[in-house]
Amino acid sequence: MTVNLRTTAVFLAAVALAAGCTTKNADDSGGASTGDDASTSTSSGPVTLKDGSQVKLALIPGGAHPYFQPWKTTAQQDKSEFKLGDVTFNETGEWDQGKQNNVVNSLAAQGYNAFGIFGVSPTDINSTFEDLKAKGFAVGSLASCPAGDTNSADFCLSTDVEAAAYKAAKATIEAIGGQGTIVHLTGNNVDSNTQRRIAGVKKAVGETNGKVTELPVITDIDKDLSTAQKAVADLLASKGKDINGIVTTAYNPAVAAADGVASSKLPIKVVAIDDDAKILAGIKSGGVAATVTQNPVGQAYVGGWLLALLQSKQCTMKKPGVIVDSGSFIVTKANVATYDDERKAKTKELQTEFASQLSCQ
Repeated sequence: MTVNLRTTAVFLAAVALAAGCTTKNADDSGGASTGDDASTSTSSGPVTLKDGSQVKLALIPGGAHPYFQPWKTTAQQDKSEFKLGDVTFNETGEWDQGKQNNVVNSLAAQGYNAFGIFGVSPTDINSTFEDLKAKGFAVGSLASCPAGDTNSADFCLSTDVEAAAYKAAKATIEAIGGQGTIVHLTGNNVDSNTQRRIAGVKKAVGETNGKVTELPVITDIDKDLSTAQKAVADLLASKGKDINGIVTTAYNPAVAAADGVASSKLPIKVVAIDDDAKILAGIKSGGVAATVTQNPVGQAYVGGWLLALLQSKQCTMKKPGVIVDSGSFIVTKANVATYDDERKAKTKELQTEFASQLSCQ
């Protein structure tokens, strides 16, 4: 089989989203919502959508990944609460920007006119956004912002990955008692999001003034769970006795690290990313020290609400291309049963924040 190296690099960069993706505005609040609790003040938040019947909303990840599964159910919630004409969730882009563009064009031809997109290629996605905007469609960049200083979508709603990684590293340092050796497991090294995560971890380590040392970062292990499992097994076999803590900023490495450390019986503190069931179970049992969870439901819910307001022409953005952090926060054994309340509250805050940036009829 012939492998397209560029396509493979783009695939790996995109899948590295497990720690969410990026915004340029740091916001240390957590956030998300689930089910009918996403907005309790009104059915449409601080700005009530007058008529969404002509809005057909498409939520489009770059491909299949556990992080995006909440988007699927939230799309149906958007349809019900905002009385939209139709919604769809399409993850068939296969982590290839060309294939994702084909999905977008196909849905546009079917009448979909409001698009929430996680772009496969941060360096190329602006052209996709520009094409959609030229056709008169509302476009939101969800869970990842374009690379560089320009966002050609109406808005970007995503996790500030550097801030999230910093929180994860601080939690790891606290878990090991403020001194010792840690290692960082993450996604594709060439991805700008990965570099932001690496910077966040290094910042936290630097603040210890040498009390904590960091082993070389292990990258390129979020392609799938088996890749992450092998990397963790190799790490524990070669250096397990020298490691006090593992901080993970990608989805598959987090699950692999939790399982690997539990199986090895080594006294290593693991701090994970997101709220996979295995991670939450590990926190409850004490096998995982903490996790930094994100807000995929909030991205899809607030993103859908905002796109409907824009595409119905009820509202316009005062400053197109605005970037907003969808939130991240630490979950420990102390708040594992209640952390989702904070995410729900954050989602309402996001609606209020966006409402202040709208001009509405």
